Amino acid sequence: MNAVRRALGSSAVQVFLVLVGLVWVTPLAGLLMSSLRSAEDTARGGWWTVFSSPGQLSLDNYSALLENAGITRAFWNTVLISVPTTVLVVVLAALAGYAFAWLDFPGRDAVFLVVVALLVVPVQVGLLPVAKLFGQLGLFGTIPGVVLFHVAYGLPFAVFLLRNYFAELPKEMLEAARMDGGGEWRIFTRLVLPVGRPAIASLAIFQFLWVWNDMLVALLFADSSSQPLTVELQSQIRQFGSNIDVLAPGAFVSLVVPVVVFFAFQRHFVQGVMAGSVK
Repeated sequence: MNAVRRALGSSAVQVFLVLVGLVWVTPLAGLLMSSLRSAEDTARGGWWTVFSSPGQLSLDNYSALLENAGITRAFWNTVLISVPTTVLVVVLAALAGYAFAWLDFPGRDAVFLVVVALLVVPVQVGLLPVAKLFGQLGLFGTIPGVVLFHVAYGLPFAVFLLRNYFAELPKEMLEAARMDGGGEWRIFTRLVLPVGRPAIASLAIFQFLWVWNDMLVALLFADSSSQPLTVELQSQIRQFGSNIDVLAPGAFVSLVVPVVVFFAFQRHFVQGVMAGSVK
């Protein structure tokens, strides 16, 4: 009887997970089908009509997308914003996290409390003051300006996350490395970074997704030559209304890149999320 209950319970969970997966995948499938249909086909019926008329599917929209100067420029702007921001946040946070966790220097705890306090500062509070500062420095409306803003607001959480992860490393392991003559830089690069790879991968995924999908910061700090894909798609909607043959493939490209990044680092992401949950 218990075996039957366990089997039924397991089946119910599996059915529930399948339903959740279908609910999550359906909008993505609809967007993909819409991106492969012409504007005329889209106006005549919903995306599900491709199952009865597969001849609607075509790569013409993507060919036109590649010829759209605004979309292609915005895509590369997004890459030039997201990748440097993610790299800078991860590198700086890893260095600071190790310092706060294992190096003894004056004011360490006070500085770390300031970093923790910055976690509660909303992004909206700094938009106007930083915009004024960037205007004086000549960074307003440039890709470096957008990158610097994202780095500044991404670092508090990143430092907090990696410091807590590094602090859980066995003290004996680091002391043994020091007794063997290893300097702090060697310990950090050869020991701490490999062991902390799950947390670093999780941080990189979170940071990349946040920056790639950002619109608020880009709307204020980027101009027409440096705006990312999210702002360009919003501008296309505002200018042309229902040009689904451009918006659908553009939105799908904007969506599929973070999905690919997530699945590429999925194993490390799960390890990072589960780290410390099981003793």
